Amino acid sequence: MNRIRLYLDEDAMLKDLIIALRYYDVPAVTVRDAGLVGASDERQLAFAAGQGLVLYSFNRADFQKLHTAWMDAGRAHAGIILAPQQRFSSGEQLRRILRLRAAKTAEDLCNQIEFLSQWG
Repeated sequence: MNRIRLYLDEDAMLKDLIIALRYYDVPAVTVRDAGLVGASDERQLAFAAGQGLVLYSFNRADFQKLHTAWMDAGRAHAGIILAPQQRFSSGEQLRRILRLRAAKTAEDLCNQIEFLSQWG
């Protein structure tokens, strides 16, 4: 069973969340780590897919459209987790991510979108 590894885009790259994820041994790569600050959403998803990372973002509308376009084109990605911006504290995001990670494998998330709001 492969555990979910995360790629946090610029919107979701909150310092407190990143520190907490790493404290709980959740592999978390940020756009800054990848050297992709300012890159397009398409490039972010392509990077995450290439590395087998589940993309985590607050950019719900754009990544839902991008997911649909990728599925229509027969392209695969490792998964997308979308959260509403400024709705959850870093601590609440961490709790929900840990719940999701305990319930789903990396394989479960392949080519899927999960909404963090459903993991309360």
